[in-house]
Amino acid sequence: MNAARLHLLLHVFLSAGVLVHAFDPFGIFCKYFTEECCDPEMIVVNAKGLQVDVQSKLFGQHIASRIILKAVTGFINNNNPKKPLVLSLHGPTGTGKSFYSQLIADNIYKEGMHSNFVHVFTSQLHFPYLTHVDTYKSQLQQWIKGNVTNCGRSMFIFDEMDKMQRGLIDSIKPYLDYNQKLDGVSYRKAIFIFISNDGGEEITQTALDFWKAGRDREELELRGLETVLYESVFNNKKSCLWDSDWIKDELVDFFVPFLPLEYRHVVQCVLAEMKARGVPPNQNVAERVAKDLVYYPKTERVFSSKGCKTISNKWDYYG
Repeated sequence: MNAARLHLLLHVFLSAGVLVHAFDPFGIFCKYFTEECCDPEMIVVNAKGLQVDVQSKLFGQHIASRIILKAVTGFINNNNPKKPLVLSLHGPTGTGKSFYSQLIADNIYKEGMHSNFVHVFTSQLHFPYLTHVDTYKSQLQQWIKGNVTNCGRSMFIFDEMDKMQRGLIDSIKPYLDYNQKLDGVSYRKAIFIFISNDGGEEITQTALDFWKAGRDREELELRGLETVLYESVFNNKKSCLWDSDWIKDELVDFFVPFLPLEYRHVVQCVLAEMKARGVPPNQNVAERVAKDLVYYPKTERVFSSKGCKTISNKWDYYG
């Protein structure tokens, strides 16, 4: 069979949704006809690259940076994990939760967030209707099973968890658990990241109390904030995570708090944006952009109300 026929056959398999991995155990199709393979040589954490990215692109998150760097590096380097890596990221908007997920993908997969093995679900986009929850559950289970069958080192990112339909996420609990295999499929090497604004107010209040007491925010530790998160989110009946089976069974490896950003962090974000655009860093311009943002509480004006979320658009105006 010549190359043209092989390529046509591969196209038919992919178009029909057939899992090539099942018909190609030696990776011949992948090596010669696709740009990205589920291969240990292509899926490996670049710990140094992740560390550099975090230091140069993510600001004001000493707790999140330390936890995620160690957790992700240790997990990917473990060839026989007991369960998938499950991270739940919490905090106010614009603090870097989604961005950090991107940095993780960029330093694990050859194609980063564009990888065939990275899958992003946004609550309001993919699961908007309460009346369709049962359908969503079935589709989600099939999607996860199919993609993990194709590549065990898959990553699943669930954004806007605070807007998720109640009960939907419990449908994937078996995939997060300590199971050797489910229907012949092992999920132990997969990564699940849940992103939520839930707990943001409580995290902010804790950080504000530190500021008012004259304490350095770097003194904040995971231990105290995890308790705050648990009490404010997982005991909150308005949260989609309330009474969730996978929470009760302690399947989340780390609840990661993201702190609200101060003026100095916003300035750093602006400088990083300038660098990313190939513009020479300008402290005066960065401070002008940062000062144009809204800060709260109204009297103290300590934290940016949108973090660094609007920096890119703001720079378009100032640039």
